[in-house]
Amino acid sequence: METKELPQLKTVTQNIELVKGEFNPSEAAHVISCLINEKINFHKLQRLQLWEGDHCCKTNTLDGRIDELENGKEIANQFINSIRGLGKNLTIKGTLEISLAE
Repeated sequence: METKELPQLKTVTQNIELVKGEFNPSEAAHVISCLINEKINFHKLQRLQLWEGDHCCKTNTLDGRIDELENGKEIANQFINSIRGLGKNLTIKGTLEISLAE
């Protein structure tokens, strides 16, 4: 069996442009809703997995994050709806930053 040395990390942070562009209000609402819903579903699945392992577990952190995301989605929808009547497009920039946890 051969042992290999792990390569040295040159960069500890990576950025990925997840969303970048101009969208009409309907497109913007769809993009934002899909992104937030995916993250909400991720946390709900984590919560379910915890509950399956221990029906008495505390899921306050996950519940709080789900509430934050739901609230953020509502705020975004209200903002987009306020723009609809103006006949304007929206610019969305969303960069995903990945870094080594300390």
